[in-house]
Formats: sequence, structure tokens, C-alpha cells
Amino acid sequence: MALLTQEEARALMQKALSFSKADECEININGGDTSNIRYARNAVSTSGSINRTSLVVSSAFGKKLGVATINEYDDASLRKVVERSEELAKLAPENPEYVPFLGPQTYAPQSKTFVPETAALNPKLRADMVQQSLQVAKDDNLTAAGYLENSTGFSAMLNSHGLFAYNTATDISFSVTMRTADGKGSGYSTKSYNDVSKMDTLALTKTAAQKASRSATAKALEPGKYTVILEPAAGIVLLEQLYGNLDARSADEGRSFLSKPGGKTRLGEKLVDERVNIYSDPSNPDLPTNSWNGDGRPQGRVNWIEKGVVKNFSYSRYWAQKKGVPAIPGPDGIIMEGGTQSLEDLIKGTEKGILVTRLWYIREVDPQTLLYTGLTRDGTFYIENGQIKFPVKNFRFNESPVIMLNNLEALGKTERTVSGESFQSALIPPMKIRDFTFSSLSDAV
Repeated sequence: MALLTQEEARALMQKALSFSKADECEININGGDTSNIRYARNAVSTSGSINRTSLVVSSAFGKKLGVATINEYDDASLRKVVERSEELAKLAPENPEYVPFLGPQTYAPQSKTFVPETAALNPKLRADMVQQSLQVAKDDNLTAAGYLENSTGFSAMLNSHGLFAYNTATDISFSVTMRTADGKGSGYSTKSYNDVSKMDTLALTKTAAQKASRSATAKALEPGKYTVILEPAAGIVLLEQLYGNLDARSADEGRSFLSKPGGKTRLGEKLVDERVNIYSDPSNPDLPTNSWNGDGRPQGRVNWIEKGVVKNFSYSRYWAQKKGVPAIPGPDGIIMEGGTQSLEDLIKGTEKGILVTRLWYIREVDPQTLLYTGLTRDGTFYIENGQIKFPVKNFRFNESPVIMLNNLEALGKTERTVSGESFQSALIPPMKIRDFTFSSLSDAV
């Protein structure tokens, strides 16, 4: 099935809703096209496209909810899936935390999540973008492995209370790892955009190639506390552990780093350096996201941390109702304000330190302090007197993003990056951090 227009999606969901006999019924439909090229050892290994759609029916009788899914849309199939959801609802136990579906909502105009040029990307253009990457590997005697994917999709919802929402989106993402012929040097680059015109696979591959070539002769340094410069692709995997855990319920119930004795929380308290400002804004042109979330709540700009102070938590509708506060949904995209310096400026201003280009294999150590462990990878370099002097062997680190943002020395210019752990995009600056804890050496390349 092709991308459904707003009118087509509404008509299909209204047809399904007409079969409902439940107290409440909600229909969600989403789908789209995804195409990709994967390559390894300097040759394309797979290429393909997937077209999919899915219609989900949620039926409720009182506080009993049933959900059924289908991908066939003739009248008989729609009737069957609605009846199935109602059967499941009648068999289900009551959910004490059930909240009725929302009524009509007002949403901001759709931001530029959909870019026609990205939707029009064809196999020839994908192949040309990958060929640029492979040519760099050939010219520099490196081994490349990468993945290029573009997608076009839509999502819509309609319920028996009159709520209707619709959105379309495009995305293109690229990642590449370059290795030296002896396997001792490695470099990595990744980006994700809504707009294909912003994706430069050649420049990204050249960056990864440079890191690979420069990291091949790594020296071992003693573990310890170092001043570090985290490139955005490295910093995001720790920052997302912070902003992804700004949940009210876990804080209220004492299960969070934001909890305090006696059921209190750190909402309204200074948590990190006053230069830290983190917010979400679906209309941001560099990180456009949906104007409504999965349960139909409108999404607008929210300041999560302002001048180091925790300003807002995210709430489920149930927990917000219990606490008598607005039900703020969690963000689809995060923006952290930066400074005016480039990455090169941060390096020039560092007497002694370590440049970290990537962190990976992130694992939780202590949720109460938000302590995490992981490894550096794909190019780690020693800085002395404002210059990169030599590559260093990779480290295991033990660090909390809360401590990290209290040890902030400088922020660079914000840029769009994507997490290698969650694959979510954000606008993050490079960060210069003092006393970053490296606990041991790693044999990772």
C-alpha cells in the first residue's frame, strides 16, 4: 500500500470505527517505505526495500482494554479486527491505571518532517552515495563497512471521542566504519536527517578514514581522570541517559536519580552546570519532529533543564491525573544549547586532554546516581598544548552524565548527531569535560 494521504487515512479509520460496539474505540494506522544498501569489505552485500502498513484497534469496556492488529483493509477484515479487539477487551482484567481516550486536540502545523526530495530518493541515487564512500576506501587503502537507509512514512489516529491526528515524515541515515589494512586503526561517522540534501556521505567517509589512519599507532596511557573533549556522537550516548530519564513517576516513587527522601524530587533544583540548557521543540528546523505523541497529546516546546535547573518532568496521563498536573509527554527530539567554539577551537584551548570520538556498549551501573560504564572506540587521541599529538588505546569509562555536566569546562557549536545506542537524533554540542573517569584499558579498536 502506498503512503496514505490524510483523507485516505481518515476514511479508512472511520470505516473501521463504524464497526465498533465498545464504550471507546481508537484506531491507529501507520506505514511507509524503507530502502537500504549495506556494504562490507569494500563491496555491497545487500540492497532492498520494504513496504509495510499496520492498523491497530484499541477497544475498551470500562477499564478493560483489548488491542488487535491487521494489515488487510477490506470491510470484512476491518470488521474482524474490531471484533477481535472487543473480544480481548471482555476477557481482560480491569486496569486500575486506565485513562479514557482523549477528545479532539489542537495541534501546531506540521513541521518539516517530510521532505519530497528524500521521499523521491531512488536506487541509483543511493548507489551513487555509497559509491562515493567506497571510493574513499579504495583511494586510501582502507576497508569500509557501512549502511545507508532512507524511509518515507505516515502515521494517523482517530477515536470515538472525535480525536484525529495525521503526520508524514522522511528520514535518511548513514553510518560507516573504516579500518586500516592491518586492523589496528578504526574510524566511524554517522548522521541522520529528514532532508537528503544535508547528507554528505563523501565528507562523512573522509572523516572516518582520517580517524582510522590516525589511530593505527595507538599508545597506552594509564587509566585515571582526564580532561576530555567529547565529540557530539560520543556525548549523546551519555546525555540521552539523562534526558531520557526525566520521568515524574520514577522520581516520585524513589526509583530515580531525581528522587529525594520522603517522596520528594529534584524538580526545580539546580542539577548541573548553569550553562546547560536542554529543551525539545517539534518546530525546530534542524530537528523537526511530530506535533503529537503516540496517545494523541499535542507536543510543543518544553524546557527540561534551564540554566542547570530541572524545569520539567515527563508524565504519563495516568500519573499526571493522579498528581493533578499537566500531562507533559516525553520528547521525540532533544536540543542542547551550545557555545560559539568549533571542535577545533576546543582542541586548541586544551593544554592536556583526550579527544573521544565515539562511546559505545553503554551499560547502567547505578540508576540512583545515573552511573554508566562503556568503552571508547574508533579513534581516541591525546591532546597536548592545543594539538592532537598521538592516538591512544581505548579505555573503559565509568561516568555519570550528572557528574559530567557539573565538570563542564566549555561547549562548542551545536550540531545534529545520532546515537549509536538508541539511533535517535538530537542537536548536541561538543563538550569539554574535566575529571572524566577512565577505569581501565580496552583492546577495542
